[in-house]
Amino acid sequence: MTARSPPRFASVDALRGLTVAAMLLVNNPGDWGHVYAPLLHAQWHGCTPTDLIFPFFLFVVGVSIALGLVPRIEAGVDRAGLQRAVLVRALRIVALGLLLHLLAWWALDAGHYRPWGVLQRIGVCFLVVGSLALHAQARTQWAVLGALLLGYWALLATGGSEAPSHNLASRIDTALFGPLLYQFDPASGRGHDPEGLVSTLGAVATTLLGLRAGAWLRGGRRDRLWQAGMAALALGAAWALLLPLNKNLWTPSYLLWTGGWALLALAAAHALIDRRGWPAIGRRFGVNAIAAYAGSATMVYLLVAVGWWDAIYRIGFAGWMTPRFGPYVPSLAFALAFVGFWWLLMVAMDRRGWYLKI
Repeated sequence: MTARSPPRFASVDALRGLTVAAMLLVNNPGDWGHVYAPLLHAQWHGCTPTDLIFPFFLFVVGVSIALGLVPRIEAGVDRAGLQRAVLVRALRIVALGLLLHLLAWWALDAGHYRPWGVLQRIGVCFLVVGSLALHAQARTQWAVLGALLLGYWALLATGGSEAPSHNLASRIDTALFGPLLYQFDPASGRGHDPEGLVSTLGAVATTLLGLRAGAWLRGGRRDRLWQAGMAALALGAAWALLLPLNKNLWTPSYLLWTGGWALLALAAAHALIDRRGWPAIGRRFGVNAIAAYAGSATMVYLLVAVGWWDAIYRIGFAGWMTPRFGPYVPSLAFALAFVGFWWLLMVAMDRRGWYLKI
């Protein structure tokens, strides 16, 4: 049995697209030594605007599962076939992440190959939450979310120190992957990866929260989005008194704090775009999110490999802007121009009906 494609919410595409645009902005300054503080991640504990970006994207992954996969289940599409599709897509996302890291290893002359990364985490979260959407009822999904929150909290508390490379999550990752982590000190044998295996438990919970939010959105229960968003913010802030907000560890307090903002952002986007007809700014990035993220990363690595990246920044921006405005303005201007370039590409692709799906 087949089913028609479920209707799209322009608000979800717009929120996904703005999140991807923000990723490109914070990942590609002209000069990493001169970046405005809100465009940097917190060094360890804390949460800057930049620390909201990845949770927002994973949250929208969950929302998209609720809007795209669940209607097919209800239409009677074979669950086994859907499970295979979820598995294949997850593996493709992970494989693309591994290929991008292989390219980065070559282009950036990195000291080692790093298996973990953004796309790899997205693929794992998509597989786990997609499978839960297929085989678990709402009550079970909420129970899993609660178990992840409390269980991961207990795991981190058991580990004692929350310091980089000393916490239990980093120690487990180091035992499993050692020198392949993002950061590794051969002298001490300690390492840490911000997208490591253990902290992915928190990321899965963020995606699962998005799944439940998508069910509310699809069911027209808009008030739940506002209420849950405020509750998550309050609980996250309270929990941070016991276990600080920390993106690197994706702590439960960070999960709830960023999830609360994501819930409110989805509620606001739906109210303004879907219901009041505001323009869906960011939609073109949103419908081609993989093309924008993977394509821009490939572009950066290749430009670095041939020696053009620094030259473009120096000649086109820093050389004439720094004497007039200081070093921070050209660095931000370069990042904005990079986003603008990819925005134009996404507009052109959308007008031609070109969409990269994996």
